[in-house]
Amino acid sequence: MAEKTNTEIKKEYVDAVVNKYSDMLFRICYCILCNKSDAEDALQDTFVKLITKAPDFNDDEHEKAWLIKVATNISKNMVMLRLRRNTVDFNDITEIGVKDEDSEVFEAIMNLPVKYKIVMVLFYVEGYKTEEISEIIQVSSEAVRKRLQKGRELLKIEFERCNYFDE
Repeated sequence: MAEKTNTEIKKEYVDAVVNKYSDMLFRICYCILCNKSDAEDALQDTFVKLITKAPDFNDDEHEKAWLIKVATNISKNMVMLRLRRNTVDFNDITEIGVKDEDSEVFEAIMNLPVKYKIVMVLFYVEGYKTEEISEIIQVSSEAVRKRLQKGRELLKIEFERCNYFDE
């Protein structure tokens, strides 16, 4: 049996990483960019960076954190470069894995400022602990907890304003 070439090994590795992390990274990019096409571009750029940089990871968690950081930075840069208005096509929400019953909450999260949106998605959607989020976005754990608190306050104000709890 012929041995695999280095290129074949790299392709298999990248395919495995794409299969493992695409959905999660897409949701993060979408949260920041509020646009399906832009999120797809950011996701693709994230994997291109993985291929071109070819970093060595200590373990799966290190790899995952690196990918989240890269995807977040690429998405933020896209927002800054394009100076886009934050518009969301909410018809795309079910396509990114948000259940219909959660769509109103997700829409409200999407309208939060980026610094709150990122921690809310990582904490509530992706299930990260505050310490892990602080490492990923490179702020203190206390800053993450404050952003979560402020994000919840902003959501509560929005839901009260829209009489969400009276339904």
